[in-house]
Amino acid sequence: MATNTTTKKTAAKKVNTGKTSSKKSPSVAEATNHPYNIHKSLLDHFGFDKFKGTQEQAINSLLSGKDTFVIMPTGGGKSLCYQLPALIMEGCAIIVSPLIALMKNQVDLVRGYSEKDHVAHFLNSSLTKAQQRDVKSDLIEGKTKLLYVAPETLTKQENLEFFSDLKISFFAVDEAHCISEWGHDFRPEYRRLKEMMSAINPEVAMIALTATATPKVQSDILKNLGLRNPTIFISSFNRENLYYEIQPKIKKDQTIKNIVRFISQNPGKSGIIYTLNRKTTEELAEILVANKIKAVAYHAGLDAKLRAERQDKFLKEDTQVIVATIAFGMGIDKPDIRFVIHYNIPKSIENYYQETGRAGRDGLEGKCILYYSHKDVSKLEHLMRDKPLSEREVGAQLINETVSFAESSVCRRKILLHYFGEDWDTNKCAATGGCDNCNPTAQIEAKENVVNVLKVVKSLEQRFTIDYAVNVIMGRLTPQIQMYRHNSLPLFGIGKNEDAHYWNSLIRQMLLSNLLVKDIEEYGLLKFTPGSDLFLKKPTSFLITLNNKFEDANAEDDEEADAPVANVGAAADEKLFDMLKELRQKEAKKKGLPPFVLFLENSLQDMATMYPTTLKELEKCQGVSVGKAIKYGKPFVELIAKYVEENDIEKPDDFVMKSVANKSSNKIFIIQNVDKKIPLETIAKNKDLRIDALLEEMETIVASGTKLNLGYAIDDMLDEDEQEEIIDYFRSCETSSLDVAQEELADGGYEWEQLKIMRIKFLSEYGN
Repeated sequence: MATNTTTKKTAAKKVNTGKTSSKKSPSVAEATNHPYNIHKSLLDHFGFDKFKGTQEQAINSLLSGKDTFVIMPTGGGKSLCYQLPALIMEGCAIIVSPLIALMKNQVDLVRGYSEKDHVAHFLNSSLTKAQQRDVKSDLIEGKTKLLYVAPETLTKQENLEFFSDLKISFFAVDEAHCISEWGHDFRPEYRRLKEMMSAINPEVAMIALTATATPKVQSDILKNLGLRNPTIFISSFNRENLYYEIQPKIKKDQTIKNIVRFISQNPGKSGIIYTLNRKTTEELAEILVANKIKAVAYHAGLDAKLRAERQDKFLKEDTQVIVATIAFGMGIDKPDIRFVIHYNIPKSIENYYQETGRAGRDGLEGKCILYYSHKDVSKLEHLMRDKPLSEREVGAQLINETVSFAESSVCRRKILLHYFGEDWDTNKCAATGGCDNCNPTAQIEAKENVVNVLKVVKSLEQRFTIDYAVNVIMGRLTPQIQMYRHNSLPLFGIGKNEDAHYWNSLIRQMLLSNLLVKDIEEYGLLKFTPGSDLFLKKPTSFLITLNNKFEDANAEDDEEADAPVANVGAAADEKLFDMLKELRQKEAKKKGLPPFVLFLENSLQDMATMYPTTLKELEKCQGVSVGKAIKYGKPFVELIAKYVEENDIEKPDDFVMKSVANKSSNKIFIIQNVDKKIPLETIAKNKDLRIDALLEEMETIVASGTKLNLGYAIDDMLDEDEQEEIIDYFRSCETSSLDVAQEELADGGYEWEQLKIMRIKFLSEYGN
């Protein structure tokens, strides 16, 4: 017998909605003003013998004809709140859903519980005219109990007239947060839903459902849908089985290697990796496949059929990992997703909460890992540059909240739940190890500075943001402060002995303790709470931990990184790297060769990272073939072995990540096309590469011991005298820098591509 286990519930909250009123969630007895036996129906239709959380109360409310608002975290079973009533009530329920893929998934689920496919349909632009006629025929005959539609479907007058003639049991608005510009997935067309539903049938009840809604978004939903004296059910946002962790993303290579290692150490476990753009989804999926991990990319640039196929492969466990933009996941009913990795920071906490909420929906293990860098934040801000001012201001606030979450040293769970208006005892998280911040950390007494912050906010008349208040506290003379003459305040500069990192940490933790509140409707202005005046009258101990600091990302921009992923384990050992360069110089002089012919600098970087002490280990470094290791490697591994012993260095693990799958195919493709004397522009175009990226790959190929006969391409770029001049230069040069080469060969006016291809030729002829 299947059991729908009980989840924790908080008391329903009143939401200030202006004209729309709300009341406390009624008891089951108070809300059963209907003739249905819902426990029997639950067992008959779904095979469960028990409701969970607030499902029973919400269903009773809807069956009693009352407008109902359900806020239930992902995995809480909110779909059942409208599916069961729809199946047992007379007529057909119209469910508004934002995504075609979500509709298909939900319809398939309902049909899976029924003997007849016509019990549920969707009506949207993906259907042919003939398919739409079949759906409408089933509706007219009364066979269909649930009809999923997009908001755009309701805007067509012919559909409004058709629906008006049907027996409608109720309206359901799924993913109701889409109605609010403060929600994480705002859809302007959602704003017209009330108008269109009233045109169809103004008398029937409506149920709105969402997994993520801050108090502000809750208010917007109630107001814009015009819910009539609704019953509101708010379940706890806490997902006790999820573990939250933030890791710095400094080097792209290292981040990708960490991801591959993590997945390799969790064989067979399903997971989602979220990225910011389509290109990165493809790159990461290819790297995972190259490392024997079943993975596919998913983004809006794929055609609908391919997206559906990949989604089905993931649901059926033919694929272990799906690498996706936010186009994937909403409404996906896969209970055993064991990890959700964010390669880029999400644009809002709501996005983060909903996306991480797809892990562990069965109540078992779910790991949520976010890689954070300041550069990713800049990318998000850049993406908003062309949006209207009001939308940019909202977006900036949402991004700022996510940044604060990532950088905070406070319990992750406490921050998430506080954001959604729920309190949390951090001791509970610490006891279960529920996040990376719930470990003993040094705390600082901040009682006096809390008083100073409150005094400054009060003197600013509660009309300014955190950044502005911090500038006043630190005595920073900004143009805005001069304009408002706040530099004349007695408190100006009262906290100049501490840095901005300290004050931001303190104010964030004051917000979490409800000593201050941010007024989101007034763009984040700091306001007093009842606790503010109380603390000023009677200060008490206030311990804080400073926010985490993150280094700036280092050349890891997804849109620019075309070079092959290196097999690195960590940042290179600079001292060893300098020693290796000095050894390379010495060995090169012995052999009468330029240093770069022995090993390129990226090979030395790998050596200074992986500490290879045998020739076999040396072969794992980028650009080091078996032949090159044998020919030049012995003094290098001897130096490294001595350095490791003398400095008592613990070598990194033996995990080696393979480069992108198509790099090897690129190598074969490039070699074959060069043999056929195909123009370089054509080779690059056929592999979707820029010329500079193609030349980088060619240099890696020849550095690893493969010859490339590029004479045909070089002859089109340089005459014999020019070629000889450049070759003579490379014979005697002591640096591999092409910038230096351009300076020293300035009279020839050579371009970067010309010098690069000649160096490839030189390596091919003299380096192997």
